[in-house]
Amino acid sequence: MEEKRIMLDTSAYSAFLRGNAEIKSSLQQASEIFLNPVILGELLAGFLMGKREKKNRTVLQEFLSSSRVKVVEIDEETSERYAVIINYLRKEGIPIPTNDLWISASAMQYGLKVLTTDSHYLKVPQIITEYYLAD
Repeated sequence: MEEKRIMLDTSAYSAFLRGNAEIKSSLQQASEIFLNPVILGELLAGFLMGKREKKNRTVLQEFLSSSRVKVVEIDEETSERYAVIINYLRKEGIPIPTNDLWISASAMQYGLKVLTTDSHYLKVPQIITEYYLAD
């Protein structure tokens, strides 16, 4: 069976916690699940704005403690990928959120499929996207 390695976007993590069956199934099939510091920052910011920060942090720590879950660094190589992606999208007149450019750059760098409920990832030809509608 082919290994399934995914970059779990913030939107997909949230959908997973809300019980989205397709996202849950995709995560169960993944051999490795990756996040980067941008995704963690988005999640933590969301926790701070919500009413269940402590519970959400605990759930995230449990998720991150899985042997299949890893956090990749953002480094100079990621920055090179970011530059390629943003240059292409600007030439094409396709704006997407800056954080999602960094997530795309990490996925490109590590050869990961982005699991998301955000359709704008589909406009980034440098990555493979596994897109599901949000609940």
